[in-house]
Parts: sequence; C-alpha cells; structure tokens
Amino acid sequence: MVDNKKLSEIYKQNLENDIIVYLAKRKNIEIRKAFDIYYSSRLAAMIEAGEYGIENMDAKYLAEDLIENEPELF
Repeated sequence: MVDNKKLSEIYKQNLENDIIVYLAKRKNIEIRKAFDIYYSSRLAAMIEAGEYGIENMDAKYLAEDLIENEPELF
C-alpha cells in the first residue's frame, strides 16, 4: 500500500531539487548559491507550509516566479 504522506514528501523534495537546478542554469550560478537563494526565499517557506497547493505547480514556473518576485536575492 502506498503511504501518501511519504509520497508527498518525496514529491516535494524533487520539486525543490528541480527548482534549485533550474535557478542555477537560468541565472548561470553555482548550485550551492542557487540552494542558498531558494532556501532564503518566500517560495521555499510557502512550499514547506503547503500554502495554496503551490507544491503541485511546475518547478520552472515557480523558479521564474521567484526570479521575478524576489530579485533582491540575486
């Protein structure tokens, strides 16, 4: 039987990884810097809290949203 809580956690981790990798490529920065930017963003807090079902959105869309709405992080 599938544990939905575990599956949801794995999906969230993959989403975060995809966002970080996309940020690194899109902004031409190191993965570590993209990691720091992501985890200091409001987006990371919203995904962690599961607000608005945001964790079900596309990673590229979320990364572009972060770039557009939190330029001070870059």
